[in-house]
Amino acid sequence: MTVVAFDFDGTLSDSEMTVLLGDRRDVADEMAEITERSMNDEIDYAESLRKRAALLESLPEAEAEAAFDQVELREGAADLIAELNDAGITTAILTGGFERGVAAALEREDVAVDHIVSNRLPMQDGELTGAVEGPLIEGTKDDALEALADDVGVSLEDTVAVGDGANDLPMLEVAGLAVGFEPKPAVEPHCDVVVTSMAEAREVFLEESVLSERGE
Repeated sequence: MTVVAFDFDGTLSDSEMTVLLGDRRDVADEMAEITERSMNDEIDYAESLRKRAALLESLPEAEAEAAFDQVELREGAADLIAELNDAGITTAILTGGFERGVAAALEREDVAVDHIVSNRLPMQDGELTGAVEGPLIEGTKDDALEALADDVGVSLEDTVAVGDGANDLPMLEVAGLAVGFEPKPAVEPHCDVVVTSMAEAREVFLEESVLSERGE
């Protein structure tokens, strides 16, 4: 049995949740700048996430939900997840993004993964507090992947990680197969293979015997 763990923003989805939320408070440009610096490993990820969450303080719940409803899976992502599920492979999303946006995107495509590890934006009195909570703020994705592998009963050598940004580096470095999805310059040297589409990712999974052709 194999575990395939995906990053979400920039990997399974070509949207960026904090930017969509930032549009609702006219701070999207600031959000995008902080995100880009973080993904290029120029500033600490936890610091960047807290800075972005703080910009969203007092955003009404209805506006946050509307932003999350804009989150979409990129072309081919739902089909690839479904194929992995059908093959008996454990699928996971490990993201510093937010559970509500991940859930909305998966529900829209009528697809599911076995495990989601994500963060949350707490609310109080119907508004975002400006704080952020969850296991992947200070926690890192290598720990999350190791815990998942232990739960499933496989070694890290039998895991696959797919990601693009600096906060994906820990899981890419410990996984048996590290797949960079249009990785940032600081990330690409740590990837075993680089892809630019879900179709290319599927081809890699076939070449590496993670998947087999249907009917085989």
